[in-house]
Amino acid sequence: MEKEVRPPRLLPKKEEFTAWYNSLLLQAKIFDYSYPLKGCGVWLSYGWKLRNQVIEIMRRLLTETGHEETYFPFLIPEDIFGKEAEFIKGFENEVYWVTHGGRDALDVKLAIRPTSETPMYYMFSKWIKSSSDLPLKVWQVVSVFRYETKATRPLIRVREITSFKEAHTAHATAEEAEEQVREAIEIYRKFFDELCIPYVITRRPDYDKFPGAVYSLAFDTIFPDGRTLQIGTIHNLGENFAKAFEIQYTDKEGKKRYVHQTCYGISERVIASIIAIHGDDFGLVLPPIIAPIQVVIIPIPLKGIDVNEYAKKLFEKLKEHFRVAIDLRDKRPSEKFYEWEIKGVPIRLEVGPKEIENKAVTIVRRDNFERKVVTLEKIVEEIKLTLEEITINIKRRAWDSFNKRIHSVERFIDLEREDAISALLNEEGGFTGGIVRVPTCGSEECELKINKYVNVLGYPLIEQEPKGTCICGKPARKYILISRAY
Repeated sequence: MEKEVRPPRLLPKKEEFTAWYNSLLLQAKIFDYSYPLKGCGVWLSYGWKLRNQVIEIMRRLLTETGHEETYFPFLIPEDIFGKEAEFIKGFENEVYWVTHGGRDALDVKLAIRPTSETPMYYMFSKWIKSSSDLPLKVWQVVSVFRYETKATRPLIRVREITSFKEAHTAHATAEEAEEQVREAIEIYRKFFDELCIPYVITRRPDYDKFPGAVYSLAFDTIFPDGRTLQIGTIHNLGENFAKAFEIQYTDKEGKKRYVHQTCYGISERVIASIIAIHGDDFGLVLPPIIAPIQVVIIPIPLKGIDVNEYAKKLFEKLKEHFRVAIDLRDKRPSEKFYEWEIKGVPIRLEVGPKEIENKAVTIVRRDNFERKVVTLEKIVEEIKLTLEEITINIKRRAWDSFNKRIHSVERFIDLEREDAISALLNEEGGFTGGIVRVPTCGSEECELKINKYVNVLGYPLIEQEPKGTCICGKPARKYILISRAY
């Protein structure tokens, strides 16, 4: 099986990641960030289709586990938004406010939702009356707005989060809420596994948990530049919001009890991760399950031979099995190859005079540019097999790269830039990145000291017997994971 050698059209991803990423968003027609408002951009058609394929996986996983899709209002009256004091304190510097309707000042200011706990839980208090109303499991995909003051990055750090999936649940007992957290973890595991995105799961420190939560969990991945990106969160809210919004039910003994709640969310950071982790110097490399187009047919013309008719018949044969496109534009085949490679279409089918003569098709894989000739009779089965192989290869490559960037040390020594910090640096002191497992005594004081130098992601979900000593010199009691984060 031969491999195709092609000159790249993008800057080298490894050396110029930010420029590569920004250029690819435009060239692949994913997202245009030139809108004249910081932190906001335009989803282009191909990017929106990709986004919808990703959300469809989450929709399937949530539907299978009994979640109901809903939609809640975009605007939140200030008196409702302020009901949970700890929550609003966490978002008070990020909220956009609507103060006028036309030219008239509003009697009550309206918050543009930074997330939807408050409007949802106001309604939960009306819907939940008895134990028969529980559990309640709802979700939505919406835009949320946060006044981001740091440097913004397309799909990574934005002011309008355009694909915010948030699920919210209410339960009769704390045990049932804990079980829901475990279910949410499994939903996210399956979700990211289908997208071939590697991850670590951590319990966030109390000083960095979601406002109003009892505790928070997070999924993080590693980008090509070595920085980590949080791609999913899960929160056990206990009774905190239930008490603020009077969400109560009457149990079988006739007693009023507060519900126990959870919530969990993802955003377009997932799309950014797919682009950044799987893409190469030639463009996107998409897992077949989410590729807007899984197969593209490109005729290779020769004067006097009608290859288009053969290509059209092939298209008709395949369209019932795959998301397939046929490119009949009046362009050179090489131009078409470049365009579809940048868009990350998993399989390219070439049909020319030789293929017509042999009743065959040439298959070219996007993930490794391997090519082979397959008879027309076996083409459907061969494409299915090749798509499976592409998925396996993409996932293996991503996890291999990820695992190479997980390090362990026996002590974090800050001032001498040894151990944990040196694991994130090369010989010249440049940042190489990754995640480092660091032992601590478990005190918040020591963790915050470490957090001055790097980002503390949290505690590994699966605990291990710690080795080594804390930054303070005491014996280690637990591990924390640290990185340079977006």
